[in-house]
Amino acid sequence: MTRKTATATAAPTTPFYEPVGYCADESVGWLMKRALVSIAQAADRRLEPKGITHAQWAALFMLDRCRASTVAELARETQSDPGAMTRLLDRLEAKGFCRRQRSTDDRRVVRIELTPEGEVAAHEVPIVLAQVLNEHLAGFSKSEWGQLKDMLRRMVANGEAAAAGSDA
Repeated sequence: MTRKTATATAAPTTPFYEPVGYCADESVGWLMKRALVSIAQAADRRLEPKGITHAQWAALFMLDRCRASTVAELARETQSDPGAMTRLLDRLEAKGFCRRQRSTDDRRVVRIELTPEGEVAAHEVPIVLAQVLNEHLAGFSKSEWGQLKDMLRRMVANGEAAAAGSDA
């Protein structure tokens, strides 16, 4: 299955929002934030009996999917501070979910690996996320689901293009 590439587009000719009369309840950003908080809270409720918090399940998932193997990579992937990630890993290590090993090639690099208990916990994450997301998408058609993902990808691409333009 191929994934469509999101492309950034120019700013709309007529702005969608104006400062006068701006209402947070009509803000796409606010609505996305509310949806994300609802999803995270629902996942947290289901993973809490397993001793896993939101920040922890995100880290476990990234480690399990080999998206990160160092503290720095994990912090970048989960969009968190490296210091906060170190403290989170302290908690995961105390629970027996991971262990840290200093690289023999570069002593500054600390590699993280899941323990067998951590692998079991990490495998619960996609099961719970699929359930929670399916509940939040109740009543959507497959076509609407695809459109929603395409629109969000376009917003991300537009934001990245705007950021790149402001860096120039």
